[in-house]
Amino acid sequence: MNSKYRQERFPDAREDIDITCCVPETPQTLSPTYRLAFADPDFLTRDELRPVRLQLELLKPELAFEEKGIKSTVVLFGGARIPDPVFKDQARTPTLADLSKYYAEARKFAALCTEASMANGEREYVVCTGGGPGVMEAGNRGALDVGGESISLNIVLPHEQAPNKYATPELCFNFHYFAIRKMHFLMRAKAIAVFPGGFGTMDELFEALTLIQTKRMEPMPILLFGREFWCNIINWGALAEAGTISPEDIDLVNFVETAEEAWEILQSWKD
Repeated sequence: MNSKYRQERFPDAREDIDITCCVPETPQTLSPTYRLAFADPDFLTRDELRPVRLQLELLKPELAFEEKGIKSTVVLFGGARIPDPVFKDQARTPTLADLSKYYAEARKFAALCTEASMANGEREYVVCTGGGPGVMEAGNRGALDVGGESISLNIVLPHEQAPNKYATPELCFNFHYFAIRKMHFLMRAKAIAVFPGGFGTMDELFEALTLIQTKRMEPMPILLFGREFWCNIINWGALAEAGTISPEDIDLVNFVETAEEAWEILQSWKD
């Protein structure tokens, strides 16, 4: 049954919400049991409704991406604490100040991806970030620099969290479940660019590597910006020497320093 057929014969759910807002106030209509199930936040947030909420978080962005015609993405992961080079003097540590150069590279790389996305007219290489500050801000900002849109997948955290001001409002989503957010990062990804970062960045990097290593996800370019940072933080050779990974697993990552270098690898990649 197509949607037009349904709409002609049944009222729109939103109409029923409007109608129920105008009914006389009586003990019956004021009771929580009288609320429409899909318009009742107390009901939807019950523990028993977790499977439904998981499905809704998967479906809401998916429908939006389909309506926008977005076919593929380039995902940017990286530290929320890495500052814009303009403000590097305000960085928490000298190392963060030095890493501000990767804010600039993330911004350039996002611009390159977005220009290609706009040029091909097929909504490929759409930039996708976590929507927060630091590298995420740089990614959304780079897309906006060239007049393009970008995706932001924000997450509810205990401390104050808000999307950065460069995020495209119509493609800015908020998540309760980390797991569903991670799925959306990878479902349309054609490449993953990973900039210096902390626990969250490591988590996202190693989840992608694990999925590729175990052949649960098709290979794609994994672009690690900053060889010195990554090789200081992770002893890749020691993992292979210990036998916990295979020597060829190290080849799953590509170390780059500049946006142009990363874009060249992405363009030369063969699916």
